[in-house]
Amino acid sequence: MRYIHFLFFICLIVTALENAKAEDLKPLDFSHEIVPILKKHCVECHGKSNVKGGFSINTRALFLESEAAIAGKPESSYFLDLINSPDPELQMPPFEKDRVSPAEIKLLTRWIKEGMPWEAGFSFAESTYEPPLLPRKPDLPVAQAGRTHPIDRILDHYLGEHSQAIPAPISDETFLRRTSLDLIGLLPTPELRDQFLQDQSPGKREQLIRNLLDNPIAYADHWLTFWNDLLRNDYTGTGFITGGRSQISGWLYAALLKNKPYEEFVRELIAPPTGESRGFIDGIKWRGEVSAGQTVEIQFSQSISQSLLGINMKCASCHDSFIDRWKLSEAYGLAAIYSERPLEIHRCDKPTGEQAQAHWIFPQLGDIDASAPRDERLKQLANLMTHPDNGRLTRTIANRLWNQLMGHGIVHPVDAMHTEPWSADLLDYLASYLAEHDYDLKQLLAHIAASQAYQSQTESVQQESDSDYVYRGPRPRRLTAEQFLDAVWQLTGSAPSNIDAPVMRNLVNEEEARQFELTANWIWGDSAAEGKIPPAGESIMLRKNFTLDELPERAVGVLTCDNAAIVYVNGKQVAQNKDWQQPTTVILLPHLKVGGNQIVIRATNEGSTPNAAGFFFEARILHSSGEMTTLTSDATWEWNPTLNEPREGRLGRIAGTWQPVTIVPALSVWTNSTAQPIRESLALGLSDQQPAMVRAALMKNDFLMTALGRPNRDQIVTSRPQELTTLEAINLANGETLMKSLAAGASHLQQQFQGNPEGLIEFVYEFAYSRKPSPEEQEILLAELGVEPTLESIQDLLWIVCLSPEFLYVR
Repeated sequence: MRYIHFLFFICLIVTALENAKAEDLKPLDFSHEIVPILKKHCVECHGKSNVKGGFSINTRALFLESEAAIAGKPESSYFLDLINSPDPELQMPPFEKDRVSPAEIKLLTRWIKEGMPWEAGFSFAESTYEPPLLPRKPDLPVAQAGRTHPIDRILDHYLGEHSQAIPAPISDETFLRRTSLDLIGLLPTPELRDQFLQDQSPGKREQLIRNLLDNPIAYADHWLTFWNDLLRNDYTGTGFITGGRSQISGWLYAALLKNKPYEEFVRELIAPPTGESRGFIDGIKWRGEVSAGQTVEIQFSQSISQSLLGINMKCASCHDSFIDRWKLSEAYGLAAIYSERPLEIHRCDKPTGEQAQAHWIFPQLGDIDASAPRDERLKQLANLMTHPDNGRLTRTIANRLWNQLMGHGIVHPVDAMHTEPWSADLLDYLASYLAEHDYDLKQLLAHIAASQAYQSQTESVQQESDSDYVYRGPRPRRLTAEQFLDAVWQLTGSAPSNIDAPVMRNLVNEEEARQFELTANWIWGDSAAEGKIPPAGESIMLRKNFTLDELPERAVGVLTCDNAAIVYVNGKQVAQNKDWQQPTTVILLPHLKVGGNQIVIRATNEGSTPNAAGFFFEARILHSSGEMTTLTSDATWEWNPTLNEPREGRLGRIAGTWQPVTIVPALSVWTNSTAQPIRESLALGLSDQQPAMVRAALMKNDFLMTALGRPNRDQIVTSRPQELTTLEAINLANGETLMKSLAAGASHLQQQFQGNPEGLIEFVYEFAYSRKPSPEEQEILLAELGVEPTLESIQDLLWIVCLSPEFLYVR
């Protein structure tokens, strides 16, 4: 067994070194480092409609077709010889033109050496393709061989046009494992496998899909990874530590748990009704001076464009884009929608003297009133983004979900939606299906998974170039870092006991929720005393001090304010609220300490004229003894007219005098309209019906997950690496975290299968691979394990299984 262990380790390292041969250098930026050189020196004669000497560089394929360049071999690339040549008769560009500088030659040489990476869809030729804006529902081709699913009708016709065979179907075992990992991110248990294989009903695959998606917690746990990457949300890291940006974790998890319609999901991201979904548009407040392309306003422009529309505004945030049609003025037009200050346009970080005007990039659907207040502009943008005629929104998310399930986008890469899809009919069909089914993302996932296309064998040989991609079936996909750890934890029973994400990981019991009696009062400062109406724009500080003898089991608070509140617990900003009709939930437990605790609120009465103002807070703290402490806004709170000076999400010093608050009884009627949501939030936060296993998506990033490809999420991430790196190979082969899990699993399995090595092998294979071991595998492993397997030998078995390609890939 140790010999097998050693050989497997060597294979991992060799594979990793092969895949990591360019890792020593920072990856080249094709758009900003290579394109400008080629435009400057080559395009005039060999790009667009010019093909002097029969040599065109319009696309990577044409570049290679001429054999002037050999990817990976700069020493054999003739065009580099011509660039370096001192002979005026041979040198390129011709002697009367500017020479290519040594620094530029160095970059081109490195580019060739690294395989000539090329932005998918990019061409120096004049572009004739403009992605459509309006939705389109295509006519479906005639069904072939009884394959009536609309996706199959489109793809079977496509395969026929491209002289490709229809991929063969997969077995029930393969379907079970693939679907479970794709839809909820978990391995199917051996019990579920037996049940599924014994089921002889014709609709059992569709029923399995429904059963998986009807598990809201497993679904939310899994898809949280996808959305955290796409919305650059995390539990720690740049911005979150310093308070420069806030998490949307609670809002996001609840949205997944309740399967919030995508249209509503997008609206709440762009025009947040409460502070819970605000972190996405606020971006990172970098410390010190930053370039014009990294301000929070420009981050807003880039984030909504990339995440929601698959548009790259990063290039256009510096200058008119090299890779598509977007202009600097359009990137700044989106930024101005968010901006609360005059926004001067900068080109390549230099001010132009022009002021940006709030503007929507598809004026066919309408535009933004640049004179409106920012919150109103954001609402207008949310309406335009979710306009029924904005087919770009639905096409982008449909393409992303197809990519998640099938391993390759219809438009690829998925952030290059300016690129022509390999099947416009399929993309338009999926987008229209989503809109027709009330923007239900689960419904779209189920629809894709029910197709024979999804239930087909994966490509046996992956195509070399995405630019010449032809659909031949799904592609195998590596498990994400989170999927891998979840699978290991399932197999070994070694998951952590607590989560890091500030989310409520359960569903509300409405009957239990109704039992919560709300006792909080609406409170304010002296401007609300004796029935007076507080002035517009007034801001005050509110606070409550309390003591804990021990850390509680659970603690949750719900607050609302007319009109706006920023919440600090023990000096750290933890939440904000801007709509009294949308209460904000705060998981208090991570922020509490033994001894003295303090909740401080900065409350503001927004508006243009005097109006009613108040703050409402209801919290429950559950102690280990089972006793419950109620903490509410009441006469024991204090207020202060002197405002704090917060810095990076931390509560600054508050001067002035603290005084007893004023109870505002006239606002008690408002409690009626918010009571049930508040009760439900309290019930959720205090529920002890937590799911059985902690999931990796709910944990902070660590060294192993980083090695496995989990990003730090300072930037939006829409694809994880598919290649094995040296760092990953070392961690998988010898990492302490993984070894501890496998050791714990070995201990559990030794006790469970004492004296039954055959049962042990069968259990591990059925859980890890969703299949039984072959006779040959069984024979080899039995010889290694012996009659009474040792902890070491069981750990070796788990190590070999978990690091095998069959385990690491969704096939």
